[in-house]
Amino acid sequence: MLRPRPARWFEILAARDDATLVLEALARTGAVELEARSGAGVPADLSDVMPLLSQFLDLASRYRAYWPAPTECAPSPFPEPPAATLQRSLATVRAWAEDAEPVIRALQRGAAESADLRRWQAVLTALAENPLARMPLAAAGPLVRLRLFTLPPGTDPEAALGSVTPATPGLETLACTLTVDAAPHLLVAGAPAALQALAQRVSTLKGSSHEVPGWLQTDAAANDAHVQTRLAALQGEHAALTAQLEELGRRHDLPRALGDAHRLQWVLHNVQALEAGPLFCWITGWCSETSGDTLAKALQACPARALLRHAAAPEGSRAPLLLRNPPWARPFEIFSRALGMPSATEADPSMLLAVAVPLMFGYMFGDVGQGLLLAAAGWWYRKRFPVARLLMVGGLSATVFGFLFGSVFGLHGLLPALWLHPLDAPLAVLLAPLVGGALLLTLGLVLDAMAAVWRGELRRWLLTDAALFFVYLGLLAAFVEPAGLFVAAAGALAYCAGHALHSGRVTAAFGAIGELIEKTVQLLINTLSFARVGAFALAHAGLSSAIVALMEAADSTAAKALVLVLGNALVIVLEAMVVSIQTTRLVLFEFFTRFMQGQGRAFRPLPAPPFSAPTITSQET
Repeated sequence: MLRPRPARWFEILAARDDATLVLEALARTGAVELEARSGAGVPADLSDVMPLLSQFLDLASRYRAYWPAPTECAPSPFPEPPAATLQRSLATVRAWAEDAEPVIRALQRGAAESADLRRWQAVLTALAENPLARMPLAAAGPLVRLRLFTLPPGTDPEAALGSVTPATPGLETLACTLTVDAAPHLLVAGAPAALQALAQRVSTLKGSSHEVPGWLQTDAAANDAHVQTRLAALQGEHAALTAQLEELGRRHDLPRALGDAHRLQWVLHNVQALEAGPLFCWITGWCSETSGDTLAKALQACPARALLRHAAAPEGSRAPLLLRNPPWARPFEIFSRALGMPSATEADPSMLLAVAVPLMFGYMFGDVGQGLLLAAAGWWYRKRFPVARLLMVGGLSATVFGFLFGSVFGLHGLLPALWLHPLDAPLAVLLAPLVGGALLLTLGLVLDAMAAVWRGELRRWLLTDAALFFVYLGLLAAFVEPAGLFVAAAGALAYCAGHALHSGRVTAAFGAIGELIEKTVQLLINTLSFARVGAFALAHAGLSSAIVALMEAADSTAAKALVLVLGNALVIVLEAMVVSIQTTRLVLFEFFTRFMQGQGRAFRPLPAPPFSAPTITSQET
């Protein structure tokens, strides 16, 4: 399970006219990545539909808002050749558009009037809250006009008014400023020339101007009654027009025409190459299913004429790889994919990370209350954000370490520490991650040895890198028992002698000395990097103690509670981000560098089409 599995090659011989049906059925399995056997391109009949597809896209830019959603469109169960299919779809869409154009224009007029009514409704509400602001309404008369100006949020209304020089004869205005939906508005009364000059100024500020509607009165109740009555009438008209548009769609069979066009657009976007002849086509690629039953069942449920076989992959092809992990380890595949897909001769460490990552996160964030809050947040967002599953597991680990450290929301007196209080034994807190880091790096060397076996390089590894085990472990043991230095020295001699034996040159032993020093120093530095796990555990305990000290210094119970809540919120937000970054850094830059290069090819399934599957009626069958 540590080694990625290559995808399985498949070949499908299908009738040329049924190619789109087969591709659609394969895509809906989510288990197929297409790859042509040779350097074939897109078949000529698919390339020929590009001009027709451009015409369809032009129609879509005008009418898409009035079409059914792609998920509501079902393409033809037995499509014709691509060009004929798209021509028929275009004819249907154009016929529908000719009948629907008056309805669409009526809908647009109604939408514009509704927007204008709602705008003035909001303005009138703002006017009702400030009686002095209604002065421009009273100032309007035969020689004075009234106009509403809408400015972008953040614009200074005085700057817009100041651009119209009051000293210029005929440009005097009476204006009031309103704030509607966080945007400044100007209701201005003045001569037409003044309003025109102000409109030009507002236009340069990316604003808009609106004429006063004829129904506007000084009576607020009458205005509100008119708006409510007209909005209700427009809503009824919109419902009737929408129903009429839906009826036109059913009459012209618009969902099927759009489904056919969407299907061809999807094929041209996702299928880069396809081998095709006059009557048949080859659809080839990789399948993520080892048995192939998924593809067989998909083709059986599809009305297309097609034959499936699983054969050996073409010579020189590079199979995409799939990670094989149990469900509990799959969220941790994000670390491997961040560096790159492991190759077929590299180990996938996701199951090891499913243990190591929560331990590191929980150790640095050891607190029962804060850990439970993180776990609850991860559980709540687990479906929306897959990475939240890591937060859930990390929070549970932090809860366990909170019991070991005796910490609940930074308070150390509520629970007895099952192990120790971090600030009481800082050396022990720093030493434990160093031991865990050394163990993790040793496992990394083991994974490197496994990769050498998979590459058929066991002899080379035994003669060279195997001795690095003894050098590293001997140096670590020397901190406890000086005899470990003899083990490290023996490993160093074996490393140099092995390089000389493997290359067949005595001089290779001298070059191996520098290489050994470099690798050993890197391993020791990588090991010391895990001390940051203990350092952040101490920092977390210190910050919690500071919050508790501030809480105890507060005068009232309410102040104490406020300090405790705000302090814990700061710790959760700040340290959750910092601890996550440090954990990721240790995994990618300390652990992965021991064995992984990430040169594999990831499996990328053909995306499912955005439209619904075609339906087959009894007459068609």
